[in-house]
Amino acid sequence: MMYAYLSRFNQIIVHGVKENKIRINKNTKIKIFQPRVHHDIKSVYLNGNELYINLKNIIDITQESSVSIEGHIIKINYSPLFKTEEFNNLYAYDGPLGYIYNKNYTEFFVWSPVAKEINLLLFKGFNPSIDEEPIKYRMQRLERGVFYVKVDGDLENLYYNYEALVYEDRKIVVDPYTPAVSINGLRGAIVDLAKTNPEGFENDQYVKLNNYVDAVIYEISIRDFTIDSSSCVNLKGKYLGLIEENTKLHGFDTGLSHIKDLGVTHLQIMPMFDFSYKSVDEKYPLDKYNWGYDPQNYNCPEGSYSINAFCPKTRIIELKKLIQKLHSIGIGVNMDVVYNHMFEERNTHFEGLVPGYYFRKNLDGTFINGSGCGNDTASENYMMRRYIIDSVKFWVKEYHIDGFRFDLMGLHDIETMKKLEEEVHKINPYAMLYGEGWNIPTGIDEEFRAIQKNSNKLKGIGFFNDTIRNVVRGSVFEYKEKGFVSGALGLEETLKDCIKGLPYLYTSPCQSINYVSCHDNHILWDKLNLSNPQSSFEDLKAMQKLAYAIVLTSQGVPFIHSGDEFLRTKQGVENSYNSPDSINKVDWNLKVKNIDVYTYFKELISFRKKHPAFRMFESEMIYNHIEFLDSPKGTIIYMIKGHANGDLFKDIIVIYNAQNKPFKFNLPQGRWYLYVDKNNIYKTPIKSFELEIETEPISLTILSNTYTD
Repeated sequence: MMYAYLSRFNQIIVHGVKENKIRINKNTKIKIFQPRVHHDIKSVYLNGNELYINLKNIIDITQESSVSIEGHIIKINYSPLFKTEEFNNLYAYDGPLGYIYNKNYTEFFVWSPVAKEINLLLFKGFNPSIDEEPIKYRMQRLERGVFYVKVDGDLENLYYNYEALVYEDRKIVVDPYTPAVSINGLRGAIVDLAKTNPEGFENDQYVKLNNYVDAVIYEISIRDFTIDSSSCVNLKGKYLGLIEENTKLHGFDTGLSHIKDLGVTHLQIMPMFDFSYKSVDEKYPLDKYNWGYDPQNYNCPEGSYSINAFCPKTRIIELKKLIQKLHSIGIGVNMDVVYNHMFEERNTHFEGLVPGYYFRKNLDGTFINGSGCGNDTASENYMMRRYIIDSVKFWVKEYHIDGFRFDLMGLHDIETMKKLEEEVHKINPYAMLYGEGWNIPTGIDEEFRAIQKNSNKLKGIGFFNDTIRNVVRGSVFEYKEKGFVSGALGLEETLKDCIKGLPYLYTSPCQSINYVSCHDNHILWDKLNLSNPQSSFEDLKAMQKLAYAIVLTSQGVPFIHSGDEFLRTKQGVENSYNSPDSINKVDWNLKVKNIDVYTYFKELISFRKKHPAFRMFESEMIYNHIEFLDSPKGTIIYMIKGHANGDLFKDIIVIYNAQNKPFKFNLPQGRWYLYVDKNNIYKTPIKSFELEIETEPISLTILSNTYTD
């Protein structure tokens, strides 16, 4: 296969000349084609299978070009040029982008070094399917590829698009920086953001953490959490539904009251940025289901969660009210963000404005597909890096977001994530930043990827710990594979490393996001049922409790998927991203049925929060205070010694018994008080032991030689 790309403004590299048996000599016919431009060739040389063509003048990147070699005509790919210092010296831009609204005028800025012209189109209506002749303003091309126009008058409540002439093709695009959109996100909306602040929002405060390990993260979907009738919420599946107070089913808390009672510190909310209208039509939001991992407009809230998606301001106000309310009860909001890919790359505003810049491409011009969605974003490119950081900072400043979970973070480059972490922590020193550090092949070398292996280069960022997930429950890819809690043997040493916060991988336990279940793959209850078809309901319930007991007592940051605390099921569906509400809903009847499991979760969360020994924030602390004791396979016993991390308890013994039978253990010298057993957490111990204790099957046991009442 022959392909050509621009490595410098005046250098073209053609790959595959030898494979096509083309002889390169002084008689070889080589021509460069570009409309209305004549290119003289300065020199040509062959290096292996690649032909280097050096030009006397430069390629005009506002026009497409091609090279002809002995009759073979090959389009030239500009994407490699966009990564060069030479390109950045001319076009990297740090000035304003988007619009700056003023009651008397509005200024618009958009970046597109490849565009020949860009026009601002102003509309009164929100719907592109209704004919409306826009008011058109020709934008002025400034330095560094920026187009600008100032429009006099009060433009509030109008809508806009850009009409970009790129490579002889006129495309209507949405401003990537717009903070508000029309229904289905097809037009930007001009709003005065100051008018979207709920009363008292200027006094709203971020939730403060001393360390990431002090958090208990709870993952929810806006829609799933309240959509079922059992939630007893009025505005089901909506931003405002999530903050309705005092909702109950048969006397048991649902919705917001449930979250507050459970005792978690942070909600991780699945995508609530504006996602593709082809996944969920905001006009008819209940007709189709989608999680929303297909971004459309990164800086705008999703409209299907609003009570009025037709009004651009309403969704903004509602989301701010949600965050304000959660902050008022001490709960932070971590936003699930998907900067690694977009939906339908060729139809995105990015590709419409600067084709080949914002998405990674192979040298032959094809899109790179590490994300599995056909278009990995090029976070390493200056203006894409800037966009990601600008977007995150916008959410922190404008919405008071407390943290971010980065989908497929391993597709991003280290430098972007380092700079992002620095910039966010300048605004909010307490912000949580973490993501999926899976090592996925993409267009950057492994040493530059934001993956778990490189966690020492990203000390302020956490990583989902798939090791503890797979050890505790069994592999997510092998449905029938058992884990430690379901009786698999030989996993004890790996689990011990996880209990210590994986010190061989992470620089501190703050980087370890410990989880056994999330929106991806089988939910825990379904996984346990699939891998243990012969087990009784009571044993499966015990496995679920032990799995989360390990998460909540291990060093690191505990993470809970909503509904796991009362045995939520998705009816065996593994990947429910577009399954109906009947599969994805949180069924609050399960809480009523399994209130004993809920109570256990709630009290164990409280126990963790009371005891800093389970929240050590430095690896050296863990090394000095944790000692593992001998125990048979299927069990783990360890001691946390010496008032670890300032804990009131002098010494603590933790026993995980995954065996389906009782287990006797010879205790160290002294009297040991029982604080946690299979079904109870005791504020004041009612039992004490000397010499020996027998633990129950499939259970957690915690003892201390300190008595409290």
